[in-house]
Amino acid sequence: MKLIASLTSPFARKVRIVLAEKHIECELQIDIPWDADTHVPEFNPLGKIPVLLLEDGTPLYDSRVIVEYLDHAAPVHNLLPKDARSRIGAKRWEALADGVCEAAAIIFLEKKRPEQQQDAAWMLRQEQKIFRALEVIASDLGDHVWCMGDNYSLADIAVGCALGYLDLRFPHIKWREAHPALARLSAKLNERASFSSTMPPV
Repeated sequence: MKLIASLTSPFARKVRIVLAEKHIECELQIDIPWDADTHVPEFNPLGKIPVLLLEDGTPLYDSRVIVEYLDHAAPVHNLLPKDARSRIGAKRWEALADGVCEAAAIIFLEKKRPEQQQDAAWMLRQEQKIFRALEVIASDLGDHVWCMGDNYSLADIAVGCALGYLDLRFPHIKWREAHPALARLSAKLNERASFSSTMPPV
């Protein structure tokens, strides 16, 4: 298998962490979708990463689809619960964390435009999404060890990638001070080899 990704994408990092946790060997091909010479659209018509190329050449895209495939592909250490209700609960955490990443990426790309063309109201709207989502994530986490209670899961991976992306792109957002529970979770996650080895370059 081959993973087409960038080292700074939180969605690609989520997949890379799952690959590490599941002990799945996979070639990594770096490609930046907004570069002029990108090959991403050849594999994903939406031009987004990550893309997982299976052994037969079939491309899988959208990180949520990829991680679910990988969890089924290797039966060791399941990251998604077997129980349907709990499984939906984990996917809900993932959707919320991915939403934080999406809003943050929109702001990041908007800030790359000439200043006079930037839409301040649009960026504020995305920022408010981030703050609301962090409130809910922190509230739902509470005093639990992991997002789903006592068991490490895809929910924790998704949340950890979102928090890591905020650190990378928006270090001025002091989420640790605002949400000590998230700071505790992040510190615990960063002790794992799968997280430390996929830390995005600054």
